[in-house]
Amino acid sequence: MNRFLSRDFLSGLMFIGFGLLALYFGQKLALGTPVRMGPGYVPRMLAFILMGLGGLICVVTLFAGGEPVERPKWRPITLVTIGIVCFALLFERAGLLPALIVLVFITSLAGEEFKLTEVIGNMVVLAILCTVVFKVGLGMNISIIRGVW
Repeated sequence: MNRFLSRDFLSGLMFIGFGLLALYFGQKLALGTPVRMGPGYVPRMLAFILMGLGGLICVVTLFAGGEPVERPKWRPITLVTIGIVCFALLFERAGLLPALIVLVFITSLAGEEFKLTEVIGNMVVLAILCTVVFKVGLGMNISIIRGVW
């Protein structure tokens, strides 16, 4: 087995990549000192920690080996992405409730088994929780159903 294509090694590379991205996007933020931290101090330190952990994971995997990477499952990746895009498009135009219903329905099709009663239960519970938390609890100015509430 090729150790460079193991799950752990690729995860370590991903950590290093995210750390490098954080350093790149935070390079214009003032660093400051540990006593008087600037807005870029914590993100930069977290990026270094992330890169260090990624490097450590890569080195350990090279010596110990790891599980091979399995082929990607395109159906869940595609349907979850489509569900999120539909949610984003419907949220502003139709309101929270229709957007949640479409999101839950499309993403539930990504699973191995589809049970309509469970999906409807998820829709109801998620709609109630989101309404209570965002509209009632936080008082956000979002429409639950566009033009109604």
